[in-house]
Amino acid sequence: MTSTSPYLAFKQTALQYPDNDFLHIPASARKHYATPEPLTLKYGETLARIDEHIERYRDAGYRSGMRVALLLENRPDFFFHFFALNALGISVVPLNADSRPHEIAYVAEHSEIALAIGIDTTQALLHAALQDKVPVADANASALPMIESAAPTVSTPSLDDECVILYTSGTTGKPKGCILDNRYFLSIAEIYVTEGGLCEVRPGVERLITPLPLFHMNALACSTMAMVLSAGCVIQLDRFHPRSWWADVAESNATIVHYLGVMPAILLGMDADKPVTHSVRFGYGANVDPKHQQVFEQRFGFPLVEGWAMTETGGAVVIASSREPRHAGTRCFGRPRSGMEVKLVDAEYNEVANGVPGHMLVRREGLNPRIGFFRGYLKDNAATEAAWQHGWFHTGDIVRRGDDGSLHFVDRQKNIIRRSGENIAALEVEACLLDHPDVRQTAVIAAPDSLRDEEVMACVIVSPGTVRSEATARALQAWCLERLAYYKAPGYVAFVDALPVTSTNKVQKTQLAAFGADPLNAPECFDLRASKKRMS
Repeated sequence: MTSTSPYLAFKQTALQYPDNDFLHIPASARKHYATPEPLTLKYGETLARIDEHIERYRDAGYRSGMRVALLLENRPDFFFHFFALNALGISVVPLNADSRPHEIAYVAEHSEIALAIGIDTTQALLHAALQDKVPVADANASALPMIESAAPTVSTPSLDDECVILYTSGTTGKPKGCILDNRYFLSIAEIYVTEGGLCEVRPGVERLITPLPLFHMNALACSTMAMVLSAGCVIQLDRFHPRSWWADVAESNATIVHYLGVMPAILLGMDADKPVTHSVRFGYGANVDPKHQQVFEQRFGFPLVEGWAMTETGGAVVIASSREPRHAGTRCFGRPRSGMEVKLVDAEYNEVANGVPGHMLVRREGLNPRIGFFRGYLKDNAATEAAWQHGWFHTGDIVRRGDDGSLHFVDRQKNIIRRSGENIAALEVEACLLDHPDVRQTAVIAAPDSLRDEEVMACVIVSPGTVRSEATARALQAWCLERLAYYKAPGYVAFVDALPVTSTNKVQKTQLAAFGADPLNAPECFDLRASKKRMS
């Protein structure tokens, strides 16, 4: 790691490979805000654009130690501003354009931003959220709002300098701001480009296509910085467009695909007889449906490498199934690399045996087990230390280890239902229900049970035309009873119109807690506990 900041790493690559492509925006992503033609920017010309923005910020009085929010969607402007701000030691707070004004207002106040940068489609949202409490500027403005500050001091960037505040999705309440430093961004890229195996990254050759948002660590830290360190090209989509996906992959000459777990299922359901041509060597992502992984790989001809990481761990512990045996179709995400420590424990912190699910704890080997991790949760030292109990970072994931050391995802710890001494993964029950043609969406939660401690409750959005009746509820339970251990089947089935979700479409199960607390009085909820019996 020769550079000490993302900007310096970018500058080093740009000076060495000025004519290499850095950024490619396919026409499908640009047509929403510019001419419907693809855009390609080389490292050299991108550096020139970044340096222009550095001068604008410096001239307006912005300096090291400040924070600036970016609401720029997945547009080229994001990259210009991110690297420019980093060059000045100014921390970036990326925002989600799908957020509501009160959500942005909370993040802005909590992170104490000095400025918010928007574009034509997001400035109205910023103004509604910030109410003139913080200045708002257009990303392409020739001058920025002036700010009163002390005379800027020239300082050498440090690996320990704050780089970004990334806010979690807030499934358990107010979002927490993860403090990520320069070391984190450079380390996650280094982990990626040195992974090897099926994930070999060839310097100056790779072209990585991603539909993931730049306000998440995968696209901002992993994809972008991995390509910067290897002089590769980022192919940034605005979002996932199923119908133009393979055309974009082919036209952009993508060699690496970053995927969301839902993408393989959608792509498998489209144009089964239409041949697909591409240059992709591997896909990298997480949470592909186990029944789709091998089918996808056989049909499209490249491996889906399942990985594991969290915003909090990205610069220290990233695990990927980059080598055989990958155990495709079993939620296997590989084995930890040298320097990464993993421990699976029960509720009493005893290590569990192979094959037994346990809470996954992680850390780095050596004298500084926290190096490369997030620095902590902004203004919440208690939550930071709670996450680091007993000297290990508590991931909240339930994982089992195979006899060969491979790790297999089971579920999130908070999604485990404890029924009569049995641990039930809500994710497994949800996957079973989603295979039923009458189920459009579902969330499985725990309901209190005086006899069994907890009971499985399925909140179901039915497919169009399906009657929300006791007969339908019993049919769904019978479906699960045929495919799962009897105790995993829903004891309650409740039909709902919608499920509460975050701005990133994660179901907010905490919002369903009150609904599940009294299932016998919940509307359109059917008590099927008496039907939960072992199948003969």
